[in-house]
Amino acid sequence: MILAKFLNNLFKKGGFELIDANSKKHVIGNPKEEKPLILKLFDKSLHYKLLLYPDYYFGEAYTEGTLTIENGTLTEFLNMALQNIGRKETNFFSEILNNIGGSYRYLTNFNFIKKSKINATHSYDISDDLYDLFLDSKRQYSCAYFKNENDSLETAQNNKIEHIIKKLNIKPNQKVLDIGSGWGSLAIEIAKRTQSQVLGITLSKNQYAYSNKKAKEMNMDNQVEFRLCDYREVREKFDRVVSVGMFEHVGRKFYRTFFNKMYQLLNDDGVALLHSIGSINPPRSPHPW
Repeated sequence: MILAKFLNNLFKKGGFELIDANSKKHVIGNPKEEKPLILKLFDKSLHYKLLLYPDYYFGEAYTEGTLTIENGTLTEFLNMALQNIGRKETNFFSEILNNIGGSYRYLTNFNFIKKSKINATHSYDISDDLYDLFLDSKRQYSCAYFKNENDSLETAQNNKIEHIIKKLNIKPNQKVLDIGSGWGSLAIEIAKRTQSQVLGITLSKNQYAYSNKKAKEMNMDNQVEFRLCDYREVREKFDRVVSVGMFEHVGRKFYRTFFNKMYQLLNDDGVALLHSIGSINPPRSPHPW
């Protein structure tokens, strides 16, 4: 089977069993467990789809249930894949398709204010029940700070908030802007812990309504204001500007616009903190998942 040969070339550390859509078993790599992880396929088209474009079709198949994992978890399989493949392209075809997709996104991605609002609505103005399934109680939708492996998500997110507040070195009564304030927890925590005046801005109507409700419930609405607006629409000056997990939505064409705006929003002795996803590797085309 060509797919099995392809996977054997990829997986040199550890291994698993592949059961194809014809119920035939293939040993991939060098499984060391008595009961190794099993990757089971239920759709014959995956025999060539996973060969040509695994970056995309693996996630699609797992989501649709035409690929399942037994004797292990998705996390365990992805850890094994990362250990073997790292950040390299899985194959020549994936590299070409990712490059085409990346070029198309760059050429067609114009995050002007109207388009940014549409994007935010698409991502966040859906049922809050979805986000409650995987976010902490403060609904922090960005990477947490795990000081040790036993930290809960709740603890790790609080660690992050504390770390950000310390870095900002905010003084009482200073004005703080939170760009992309999400469900408002960071803005509220900053105001509560530093006795500062905080403005949080979001493009999501759901997040805006939730943030205002939360601020009133906590009697913080005299210190925290939330607005439904784009960062390019803000006109005031601030002592501190913070943005956590929003920069990924800006788009490469608008990086300069974003940083110029941050500079304009700051007082002469102001401080800005940007928290974003980074990589130790050079820029590459975006992964389809």
